[in-house]
Amino acid sequence: MDNNNNRFRGRRQKTRNSALASNNNGKIKRPFLKILGLIVLVTVFVIGGYGFRLYAQAQNSLDKTYKALDGKNASAKISSKKPVSILLLGVDTTDNGVRDTEKDYRGNSDTMIVVTVNPKTNKTTMTSVPRDTMAQIWKTSSSNTNKIQKINSAYNIGNEGSAVVTTEKLLNIPIDYYIKVDFNSLKQIVNAVGGVDVDVPFSFSYGDTGEKESHFKKGKMHLNGKQALDYSRMRYEDPKGDYGRQMRQRQVITAIIKSAASANTFTHYQKVLDSISSSMTTNLSFSDMQSMFFNYRGAAKNINSDHLQGYSSTINGSSYEIASTKELRRVSNKLRKQLGLSEEELNNKETKLNAYNKKLGFSFNYTGDQQQNYTTSISKTTTSGYGESSHSTSSYGSESDGSNNSGYPGGFGGY
Repeated sequence: MDNNNNRFRGRRQKTRNSALASNNNGKIKRPFLKILGLIVLVTVFVIGGYGFRLYAQAQNSLDKTYKALDGKNASAKISSKKPVSILLLGVDTTDNGVRDTEKDYRGNSDTMIVVTVNPKTNKTTMTSVPRDTMAQIWKTSSSNTNKIQKINSAYNIGNEGSAVVTTEKLLNIPIDYYIKVDFNSLKQIVNAVGGVDVDVPFSFSYGDTGEKESHFKKGKMHLNGKQALDYSRMRYEDPKGDYGRQMRQRQVITAIIKSAASANTFTHYQKVLDSISSSMTTNLSFSDMQSMFFNYRGAAKNINSDHLQGYSSTINGSSYEIASTKELRRVSNKLRKQLGLSEEELNNKETKLNAYNKKLGFSFNYTGDQQQNYTTSISKTTTSGYGESSHSTSSYGSESDGSNNSGYPGGFGGY
């Protein structure tokens, strides 16, 4: 197979999803290949029973990963055996050393997965929030930036706390814990659990520049570490684009949990633990993880997958994924139910902008060839229905932020 995937890597492409998929079936650039490995680490060791035994042998490694969220009290839900939510943040702060010379570089959280774990129903749900999702960025629960950007820029702007509260505001759910992970070594983890079994949705080949390609044939396959990494990287040949990659990443995460839980030996566990201390940050304490092992491990046997489906559109010349109000409410209510919370009417900046753009002629049912423009500036003489003052123009841009958002015009992060 040729190397089209390598030639197109790094090119900003706009993909249009012609219809809003509003269903419950599981359907996540290069940072993803690094991000996935650490998200896997998190899931395996936090809710995978076998992995915790290894953690218990290396509490010093865990202690190095703990970091509380500024301005947010530690949750007591785990000790109370209540349903919990965890925001998994996958970030890339190294980029193979290219960015090491840039002082205090954070990058964007190019993978964001909300994990809900319910010990009463013994269910775990992984819900991907696409990195290009349009969202109002918040720094704290009482302070927003008045900027509409891609949700992956929240981490760049305000660290883990901003990513957590921005997700909370978008979906109207509480986020109890976060786990931020950076690239270490997916290959070693997969190899340590003896590989993973996946159901390949279609045949393709993929390999990073300068590396031998891995070949995947439609159907069931057992993957080693390198194959799992390549399987999770590929985007441009997937007919579902980034949503297809999200699906494959959740697929690999689930497979590793199952492999780790059934493994008789974990031959490279010390290397894995050593990598965790330098590549993972979380506000889960060792006591929290211990409680999860004893009280939540049953939920690791029943893992469901979902995602927030967006509609591709253009904002200020940049391609975004915009979730309809119907889809936002679907995901919000589903997650709230998983957390034992009642349904609530979702009413935030995103739903107001959706209503305003609908009046301007924007349609989430549009299936034409041209992308629709979506405005984040509300200008009306009567705007009470959108939460704006009368006779005003309210603009929610990103140009004045000043933070590094991957170097794209207007400060919009990612592509």
